[in-house]
Amino acid sequence: MPKDDVENSKEKNAVGKAEEAGEPKKADESQSIEEIGDKVEYEVVHEGEPAPEKREQDSPKSPHEDVKNLKNKLKKKETEIKALKKEKEELEDKYLRKLAEMENLRKRFERDRSEYQQYALNDFLRELLVILDNFERALQNRDQSDGKSFQEGVEMIWRQYLDMLKKKGVVPIEIKDRKFDPTIHQAVLTEESDAVNEPEVAEELQRGYRLHGRLLRPALVKVLIPKKREE
Repeated sequence: MPKDDVENSKEKNAVGKAEEAGEPKKADESQSIEEIGDKVEYEVVHEGEPAPEKREQDSPKSPHEDVKNLKNKLKKKETEIKALKKEKEELEDKYLRKLAEMENLRKRFERDRSEYQQYALNDFLRELLVILDNFERALQNRDQSDGKSFQEGVEMIWRQYLDMLKKKGVVPIEIKDRKFDPTIHQAVLTEESDAVNEPEVAEELQRGYRLHGRLLRPALVKVLIPKKREE
Protein backbone atom coordinates (compact mmCIF):
# COMPACT_ATOMS: atom_id res chain seq x y z
CA MET A 1 0.00 0.00 0.00
CA PRO A 2 1.33 3.44 -0.78
CA LYS A 3 2.47 5.75 1.98
CA ASP A 4 -0.21 8.40 1.28
CA ASP A 5 -2.99 5.85 1.53
CA VAL A 6 -1.64 4.65 4.86
CA GLU A 7 -1.64 8.22 6.27
CA ASN A 8 -5.19 8.87 5.03
CA SER A 9 -6.35 5.63 6.61
CA LYS A 10 -4.79 6.69 9.92
CA GLU A 11 -6.50 10.06 9.80
CA LYS A 12 -9.88 8.42 9.12
CA ASN A 13 -9.44 6.05 12.02
CA ALA A 14 -8.51 8.96 14.31
CA VAL A 15 -11.58 10.92 13.25
CA GLY A 16 -13.79 7.90 13.80
CA LYS A 17 -12.44 7.38 17.31
CA ALA A 18 -12.95 11.04 18.12
CA GLU A 19 -16.58 10.86 17.00
CA GLU A 20 -17.15 7.74 19.11
CA ALA A 21 -15.62 9.50 22.13
CA GLY A 22 -18.04 12.41 21.67
CA GLU A 23 -15.44 14.97 20.56
CA PRO A 24 -16.58 17.52 17.97
CA LYS A 25 -15.46 16.85 14.51
CA LYS A 26 -12.70 19.23 13.36
CA ALA A 27 -13.41 21.10 10.18
CA ASP A 28 -11.31 20.27 7.31
CA GLU A 29 -8.62 22.94 6.87
CA SER A 30 -9.22 23.36 3.19
CA GLN A 31 -12.97 23.56 3.76
CA SER A 32 -12.47 26.34 6.39
CA ILE A 33 -10.38 28.41 4.00
CA GLU A 34 -12.99 27.97 1.30
CA GLU A 35 -15.81 29.04 3.62
CA ILE A 36 -13.90 32.11 4.79
CA GLY A 37 -13.01 32.86 1.20
CA ASP A 38 -16.70 32.84 0.32
CA LYS A 39 -17.48 35.43 3.03
CA VAL A 40 -14.51 37.85 2.62
CA GLU A 41 -13.33 39.22 -0.65
CA TYR A 42 -9.66 40.03 -0.93
CA GLU A 43 -7.97 42.24 -3.50
CA VAL A 44 -4.30 42.00 -4.13
CA VAL A 45 -2.58 45.40 -4.10
CA HIS A 46 0.90 45.49 -5.50
CA GLU A 47 3.56 47.69 -3.98
CA GLY A 48 3.69 51.23 -5.42
CA GLU A 49 0.07 51.22 -6.63
CA PRO A 50 -2.52 53.58 -5.07
CA ALA A 51 -5.28 52.24 -2.91
CA PRO A 52 -8.65 51.58 -4.58
CA GLU A 53 -10.32 54.57 -2.88
CA LYS A 54 -7.51 56.86 -3.94
CA ARG A 55 -7.74 55.58 -7.48
CA GLU A 56 -11.42 56.40 -7.48
CA GLN A 57 -10.69 59.97 -6.20
CA ASP A 58 -7.94 60.51 -8.74
CA SER A 59 -10.03 59.27 -11.57
CA PRO A 60 -10.66 61.96 -14.23
CA LYS A 61 -13.86 63.97 -13.87
CA SER A 62 -16.51 63.89 -16.48
CA PRO A 63 -16.45 66.58 -19.22
CA HIS A 64 -19.72 67.98 -17.87
CA GLU A 65 -18.13 68.73 -14.47
CA ASP A 66 -15.09 70.33 -16.13
CA VAL A 67 -17.31 72.63 -18.19
CA LYS A 68 -19.31 73.55 -15.11
CA ASN A 69 -16.16 74.44 -13.15
CA LEU A 70 -14.81 76.51 -16.05
CA LYS A 71 -18.10 78.40 -16.29
CA ASN A 72 -18.00 79.18 -12.56
CA LYS A 73 -14.43 80.43 -12.82
CA LEU A 74 -15.30 82.52 -15.87
CA LYS A 75 -18.29 84.02 -14.09
CA LYS A 76 -16.11 84.88 -11.10
CA LYS A 77 -13.52 86.58 -13.33
CA GLU A 78 -16.22 88.55 -15.13
CA THR A 79 -17.51 89.79 -11.77
CA GLU A 80 -13.99 90.86 -10.77
CA ILE A 81 -13.51 92.65 -14.12
CA LYS A 82 -16.77 94.53 -13.68
CA ALA A 83 -15.75 95.60 -10.18
CA LEU A 84 -12.35 96.80 -11.44
CA LYS A 85 -13.95 98.71 -14.32
CA LYS A 86 -16.34 100.41 -11.91
CA GLU A 87 -13.45 101.35 -9.59
CA LYS A 88 -11.46 102.68 -12.58
CA GLU A 89 -14.39 104.84 -13.70
CA GLU A 90 -14.82 106.21 -10.17
CA LEU A 91 -11.11 107.08 -9.94
CA GLU A 92 -11.19 108.77 -13.35
CA ASP A 93 -14.22 110.79 -12.30
CA LYS A 94 -12.50 111.87 -9.06
CA TYR A 95 -9.35 112.80 -10.98
CA LEU A 96 -11.26 114.93 -13.48
CA ARG A 97 -13.15 116.66 -10.67
CA LYS A 98 -9.93 117.45 -8.81
CA LEU A 99 -8.35 118.68 -12.04
CA ALA A 100 -11.28 121.01 -12.66
CA GLU A 101 -11.12 122.28 -9.07
CA MET A 102 -7.39 123.00 -9.43
CA GLU A 103 -7.99 124.87 -12.68
CA ASN A 104 -10.77 126.95 -11.12
CA LEU A 105 -8.56 127.67 -8.12
CA ARG A 106 -5.70 128.78 -10.37
CA LYS A 107 -7.98 131.11 -12.33
CA ARG A 108 -9.40 132.60 -9.14
CA PHE A 109 -5.89 133.11 -7.76
CA GLU A 110 -4.81 134.88 -10.95
CA ARG A 111 -7.89 137.09 -10.83
CA ASP A 112 -7.38 137.96 -7.15
CA ARG A 113 -3.71 138.74 -7.72
CA SER A 114 -4.52 140.97 -10.68
CA GLU A 115 -7.15 142.83 -8.68
CA TYR A 116 -4.75 143.20 -5.74
CA GLN A 117 -2.05 144.65 -7.97
CA GLN A 118 -4.53 147.09 -9.47
CA TYR A 119 -6.15 148.27 -6.25
CA ALA A 120 -3.52 147.65 -3.53
CA LEU A 121 -2.42 151.31 -3.65
CA ASN A 122 -5.91 152.73 -3.12
CA ASP A 123 -5.25 154.08 0.37
CA PHE A 124 -1.83 155.42 -0.52
CA LEU A 125 -3.08 157.15 -3.64
CA ARG A 126 -5.99 158.62 -1.73
CA GLU A 127 -3.53 160.29 0.65
CA LEU A 128 -1.51 161.55 -2.30
CA LEU A 129 -4.65 163.13 -3.72
CA VAL A 130 -5.04 165.15 -0.53
CA ILE A 131 -1.53 166.55 -0.98
CA LEU A 132 -2.25 167.21 -4.64
CA ASP A 133 -5.34 169.21 -3.62
CA ASN A 134 -3.19 171.37 -1.33
CA PHE A 135 -0.75 172.02 -4.15
CA GLU A 136 -3.57 173.12 -6.42
CA ARG A 137 -4.90 175.54 -3.76
CA ALA A 138 -1.43 176.99 -3.24
CA LEU A 139 -1.00 177.57 -6.94
CA GLN A 140 -4.46 179.15 -7.26
CA ASN A 141 -3.74 181.62 -4.44
CA ARG A 142 -0.17 182.38 -5.50
CA ASP A 143 -1.05 185.79 -7.01
CA GLN A 144 -3.18 186.79 -4.01
CA SER A 145 -0.44 186.27 -1.41
CA ASP A 146 3.04 187.50 -0.95
CA GLY A 147 6.08 185.34 -1.58
CA LYS A 148 6.52 184.48 2.10
CA SER A 149 3.00 183.08 2.48
CA PHE A 150 3.40 181.04 -0.65
CA GLN A 151 6.68 179.60 0.60
CA GLU A 152 5.13 178.70 3.92
CA GLY A 153 2.30 176.96 2.14
CA VAL A 154 4.70 174.91 0.02
CA GLU A 155 6.71 173.95 3.10
CA MET A 156 3.53 172.86 4.84
CA ILE A 157 2.65 170.63 1.87
CA TRP A 158 6.19 169.19 1.86
CA ARG A 159 5.95 168.27 5.56
CA GLN A 160 2.53 166.75 4.95
CA TYR A 161 3.92 164.66 2.13
CA LEU A 162 6.92 163.57 4.23
CA ASP A 163 4.66 162.56 7.14
CA MET A 164 2.57 160.48 4.79
CA LEU A 165 5.69 158.65 3.56
CA LYS A 166 6.79 157.98 7.14
CA LYS A 167 3.43 156.36 7.86
CA LYS A 168 4.15 153.97 5.01
CA GLY A 169 7.62 153.13 6.37
CA VAL A 170 9.59 155.43 4.05
CA VAL A 171 12.28 157.45 5.83
CA PRO A 172 15.10 159.61 4.37
CA ILE A 173 18.74 158.51 4.64
CA GLU A 174 20.75 160.84 6.83
CA ILE A 175 24.39 161.43 5.95
CA LYS A 176 26.54 161.10 9.08
CA ASP A 177 30.24 161.86 9.51
CA ARG A 178 30.39 162.59 5.75
CA LYS A 179 31.78 159.10 5.27
CA PHE A 180 31.09 157.61 1.87
CA ASP A 181 29.13 154.33 2.11
CA PRO A 182 28.66 152.58 -1.25
CA THR A 183 25.73 150.55 0.16
CA ILE A 184 23.57 153.67 0.51
CA HIS A 185 25.43 156.29 -1.57
CA GLN A 186 25.84 156.51 -5.31
CA ALA A 187 28.73 158.68 -6.47
CA VAL A 188 27.77 160.68 -9.54
CA LEU A 189 30.61 163.22 -9.22
CA THR A 190 34.12 162.78 -7.87
CA GLU A 191 36.80 165.32 -7.05
CA GLU A 192 40.38 164.80 -5.94
CA SER A 193 41.46 166.58 -2.79
CA ASP A 194 44.53 166.73 -0.57
CA ALA A 195 42.33 167.30 2.46
CA VAL A 196 40.99 163.74 2.62
CA ASN A 197 42.67 160.41 3.14
CA GLU A 198 39.62 158.34 2.20
CA PRO A 199 36.49 159.01 0.14
CA GLU A 200 34.07 161.46 1.76
CA VAL A 201 30.69 162.86 0.78
CA ALA A 202 31.13 166.47 -0.24
CA GLU A 203 27.55 167.22 -1.26
CA GLU A 204 24.18 165.44 -1.39
CA LEU A 205 22.64 165.94 -4.83
CA GLN A 206 19.54 163.82 -4.27
CA ARG A 207 18.24 162.35 -1.02
CA GLY A 208 18.01 158.60 -0.58
CA TYR A 209 15.25 156.68 1.25
CA ARG A 210 14.69 153.43 3.11
CA LEU A 211 11.50 151.39 3.20
CA HIS A 212 11.06 149.55 6.50
CA GLY A 213 14.84 149.48 6.96
CA ARG A 214 15.57 148.29 3.42
CA LEU A 215 17.20 150.53 0.84
CA LEU A 216 14.52 152.01 -1.42
CA ARG A 217 16.69 154.47 -3.30
CA PRO A 218 20.38 155.37 -2.81
CA ALA A 219 21.42 158.95 -2.24
CA LEU A 220 23.15 160.68 -5.18
CA VAL A 221 26.29 162.40 -3.88
CA LYS A 222 29.44 164.20 -4.88
CA VAL A 223 32.52 162.45 -3.43
CA LEU A 224 35.95 163.77 -2.52
CA ILE A 225 38.72 161.24 -3.10
CA PRO A 226 42.38 161.39 -2.06
CA LYS A 227 44.60 163.02 -4.64
CA LYS A 228 47.05 160.72 -6.33
CA ARG A 229 50.61 161.46 -5.35
CA GLU A 230 53.34 161.55 -7.95
CA GLU A 231 56.16 159.13 -7.33
